[in-house]
Amino acid sequence: MAKLLIKTEGVANPVLELRLGVNRIGRAEDNHFQILHSTVSTHHCELVLGDGTVLLRDCNSTNGTFVNGERVKEIALRAGQTIHIGDVELFVETTEVKVAIPQYERPRPAPPVVLEDGAMLCPRHKKSRVTHQCTHCREVMCDKCVHRLRRRGGKTYLFCPLCSNPVELIGGTTTKKKSFLGMLKRTIKMPFLRGKKDS
Repeated sequence: MAKLLIKTEGVANPVLELRLGVNRIGRAEDNHFQILHSTVSTHHCELVLGDGTVLLRDCNSTNGTFVNGERVKEIALRAGQTIHIGDVELFVETTEVKVAIPQYERPRPAPPVVLEDGAMLCPRHKKSRVTHQCTHCREVMCDKCVHRLRRRGGKTYLFCPLCSNPVELIGGTTTKKKSFLGMLKRTIKMPFLRGKKDS
């Protein structure tokens, strides 16, 4: 995280490690960083840490806030700058913001059991045979494991329960042969007329 070092001797807590959001500096106890010095105002200034920047704002202090010798009301800080809060000198060591995102690993199931006929048993359903394999992580699974998503129009998409990528049937998809009679039923819809008896 962003860090400032107090160079003035005799001031407690010489290292200011900023937290995300507003960090108030002043002589009063309710500040995030209390600096007990006669030239520092009760609520002297604040440092706002966020979006990869550190913004320094003066809080109408009596003796002012200075960056590299110039009085400021509000300024974005850079590493290497010198700040004076009253007569107290601070050095901007770093303005980096590091947010650690914890990594969670899902436990992977044990490898499948291979039967004598070459078929495999599902790692999650011990009595079911493997029917599908993920196209991404190559995990094998039975039909019960497959996550299904049905879209409008009737098409169903199959997904892996571990990585949510598409799965496919082991051995490829089998397409049913279309019969000639079935093709006729879909293309020709003509009622058969019964012959009328002559009266």
